[in-house]
Amino acid sequence: MAGRINDEDVKAVRDAVPIDAVVSEYLQLRNAGGGNLKGLCPFHDEKSPSFQVSPSKGLFHCFGCQEGGDTITFVMKVDHLSFSEAVERLAGQAGITLRYEEGGYNPSHQRGERIRLVEAHKIAAEWYAEQLAASAEADTGRSFLADRGFDQAAAVHFGVGYSPQGWDHLTRFLRGKGFSDKELLLSGLAQEGRRGPIDRFRGRLMWPIRDIGGEVVGFGARKLYEADNGPKYLNTPDTAIYKKSQVLYGIDLAKKDIAKASRAVVVEGYTDVMACHLAGVTTAIATCGTAFGGDHIKILRRLLMDNGSARVIFTFDGDAAGQKAALRAFEDDQKFAAETYIAIAPDGMDPCDLRLAKGDEAVADLAEPRTPLFEFALRQIVVRYDLDTPAGRAAALDEAAPIVARIKNSGAQHEVAVQLAGMLGILDTQFVVKRVAQLARWARDRGGRGPAPDRQQRGGGPQQYDSAPDRPAPRGPALNLRNPVFATERELLKLALQRPELVSPAFDAYGVDEFTAPPYAAVRQAVLDAGGAEYGVQDPQEYLIRVREAAPDDAVRAMVTELAVEAIMLHRGVKGVDEVYAGAQLVTVRRRAVERRIRDVASRLTRLSGHGDPGELAAVQNELWVLQQYDQTLREHGAAAL
Repeated sequence: MAGRINDEDVKAVRDAVPIDAVVSEYLQLRNAGGGNLKGLCPFHDEKSPSFQVSPSKGLFHCFGCQEGGDTITFVMKVDHLSFSEAVERLAGQAGITLRYEEGGYNPSHQRGERIRLVEAHKIAAEWYAEQLAASAEADTGRSFLADRGFDQAAAVHFGVGYSPQGWDHLTRFLRGKGFSDKELLLSGLAQEGRRGPIDRFRGRLMWPIRDIGGEVVGFGARKLYEADNGPKYLNTPDTAIYKKSQVLYGIDLAKKDIAKASRAVVVEGYTDVMACHLAGVTTAIATCGTAFGGDHIKILRRLLMDNGSARVIFTFDGDAAGQKAALRAFEDDQKFAAETYIAIAPDGMDPCDLRLAKGDEAVADLAEPRTPLFEFALRQIVVRYDLDTPAGRAAALDEAAPIVARIKNSGAQHEVAVQLAGMLGILDTQFVVKRVAQLARWARDRGGRGPAPDRQQRGGGPQQYDSAPDRPAPRGPALNLRNPVFATERELLKLALQRPELVSPAFDAYGVDEFTAPPYAAVRQAVLDAGGAEYGVQDPQEYLIRVREAAPDDAVRAMVTELAVEAIMLHRGVKGVDEVYAGAQLVTVRRRAVERRIRDVASRLTRLSGHGDPGELAAVQNELWVLQQYDQTLREHGAAAL
């Protein structure tokens, strides 16, 4: 195995790659005040941002699920990497060559599995692109693209390539780059043949599929030759780096514009994404051989930030399959806070065909939201019933009303209920409105588990957006922050971690026992073990790393991160975080510790009175007097008496 990465190099990687730059590759961040940024947590489902990033400290923390750490920790958790793999990835981005303390420089074949698979895909993507650009055999692929309005520049922009028809062209090429047969099989780029590994993709047009961070993790391959007995589209199988239900084609190109415009356009294929982007709809993305589902929604929600103006527009073919896909998408509608719409092109054309037939403007026009997805779903239901009969109208209402009840905006819900009455031809509009309201109330009462009991009996309604996300149980003893003792201890620890210059050197003289909440006492001990707040004045960023490393377990480590990121709570009338404010917290914690000691000593004095040893009695009386004098001095002179 490769040796341990040199500590200086790890520190260099942390310093070189800002945490906000890394995190913003995965989710949209906004100003949270106090120099912090916030966004929707990538580690659990939530409807309001509780995930905070502190660029100055190089830390992140989620106040919802308690995940936290530094840049390296974030990459480890979000991409499921080992420590060394995360450091190696960040080092590659920063152009830092890593040293290893046991075994010198890390040879390529010793790198972590995920890093190796990603590297293999990167090399394969470049090789496929070269084949498309230069090989005579790839003329079929170039003609396919040209027939759909894509020139060489478009192919280069999207990284489109070509896989030759031979059995093992790529396999032999990657072997020459030092990859083992095992790695090629694990990557999905090769498969077992009669005499060993052979290329999985042969004689196909290749689209590299990138994750949200921009790394190639798989391929989508389009059939070009009639002799090819395989499916029209062949995707990379699920591997350690590729899960088709967790990737969106084009997300690497679209993510910034999705976040900026608060809009995403979901199309059905790779060429549709290309057509949209080239037509100026740069928020277009597509699934990769699977239906649009919950994991895809999580990706988009982190970019859209669930603000009130966010829009998701689904474009589907107008045929039966397209309508079915639209209804399937609507099943997950309530997982979005964004408004969802459907767009169907004239004559049922997809964006690629529409661009060829009517130009870029028609594609841009298609992507404008017009028909809410719930309205489309209602119409698909209503047309299946005979509305000329009372029984038909009643049956249609039974199926359609739960859909209206799931509309997030209560005002819009009432309006659509009125529209539904008109669509069904029910003259008693209030009957429909009340029915919808009843279903919505049932859904709320059931904790969002479904719109109504009768809907549950038919197989269950989709998960409601308002349902509380499953969260891990709190770690460590529960703290009642309404208790002023705990609240002040928390504020002092936040100052010690975030503004050590305001509390040093006084803080370093505080005993662990001056913090009455066990988790806070553990954090105090970690600060002590890391060199104290005084070390934080000398090197603030390294100080936080040392405190986290000094924590005895993950629960304390999470508490350190939380306190280092959480905003300092100023009391009414306090203008800012300064020496006066810090001094007040220092004095309050110290006075409470002194008062506790006074009570203990007074109790002991009472027990000794009358029958205790005279010498011991005198010593206890003297200690009590000294404590009382110190308490009075603190009360009169504040921080100057510390």
